[in-house]
Amino acid sequence: MNLKEQLCQITDKNKDTLYNIADYLHCNPETGCREFKASSYLRSILEKEGFKINDILPDKFPTAFKASFGNGNIQIGFLAEYDALPEIGHGCGHNLIAAMSITAAIVCSNILGDKATIHVFGCPAEETLGSKVYMSEAGIFDKLDFALICHPGSETTFGGTSYATHPLQITFTGKPAHVADPDYHGINALDAMVNFYQQLTQLQQSFQEPYILGKIITEGGTAPNIIPDKAVMKATIRALRVDYLENTMLPQIRALAQRVSEQHGTGLDLHHYEPLFKNMINDKHLEECALSNFKAAGINDIKLLPDDYADGSTDVGNVSQIVPTIQPEIKIGSNIEAHTPEFAAAAASQYAKEMAIKAVKGMCMTVADILNNQ
Repeated sequence: MNLKEQLCQITDKNKDTLYNIADYLHCNPETGCREFKASSYLRSILEKEGFKINDILPDKFPTAFKASFGNGNIQIGFLAEYDALPEIGHGCGHNLIAAMSITAAIVCSNILGDKATIHVFGCPAEETLGSKVYMSEAGIFDKLDFALICHPGSETTFGGTSYATHPLQITFTGKPAHVADPDYHGINALDAMVNFYQQLTQLQQSFQEPYILGKIITEGGTAPNIIPDKAVMKATIRALRVDYLENTMLPQIRALAQRVSEQHGTGLDLHHYEPLFKNMINDKHLEECALSNFKAAGINDIKLLPDDYADGSTDVGNVSQIVPTIQPEIKIGSNIEAHTPEFAAAAASQYAKEMAIKAVKGMCMTVADILNNQ
């Protein structure tokens, strides 16, 4: 029996591990940075399998961890996400992501511990703060040779990218006054905001690369008979390349806000209310190996995405900018959209767990290829 066959056989023996993780997390959904049950449960499973557990950035992310096994020179990382969505629960299928990554790490640890060091990174709050952003900045992933993660979806896909995103809050501050005051008219922050909104709509038409710019005014005054002294906008600003986002789009948007503020005589505050999620770079060599292995595991209906296809943002992108990384998607249901109750229901289905087992086999066989190519 060759190495890949052994890994597939061990995966089948660990089917209950994957099923139990997927079910437990689905039945106990927790939002970002509050995944205490999930983190404790996953740590306990890995400890029983001989993994050494360490905290990661505990002051900011009390539910994050790193679990390691083996003493080989090649450093393999599996990324586990386990946060859920408010009210919906696991509407993005992170229960399956954790189940796949942890099971794959356990399978590999059974026979590869002398050839590689296997790591699991417990990564909280992908939906909000993006723990992998801070882990990347802290150098947590720097020594890895490869990183793998598999995401649930409505079809199985390889390739594509994700949008770099750096949400921005813009606040204009003026001075209040009664609208009927004949002598003092105040400084109208809402007028500045409306002017900025209109000019921003014009500015975005000049951007030369694919982008997304969504914006809402969240505060614009307290009463119609009082001149608004504060106006607030939240904007999600995204591009396919982090360099274009940070060095072209955002400087122009900030400069426009400053000009409008000066024209209206308001104060101005610019605040990034979420961290910078960088665009995803799927490693071509790793992806080629994984594609072949996912097919060998019985996943044949695979859609190949063009390099510039993106439909969201993820902090996995920050990892991929540091270390060769892939994040294929596996089908867990038909005609389902992420972040919906229907997706959450699919994430608990028998079909989803059967597909997840196949994905684990594909991931483990890809690790075998990595080791054979070294």
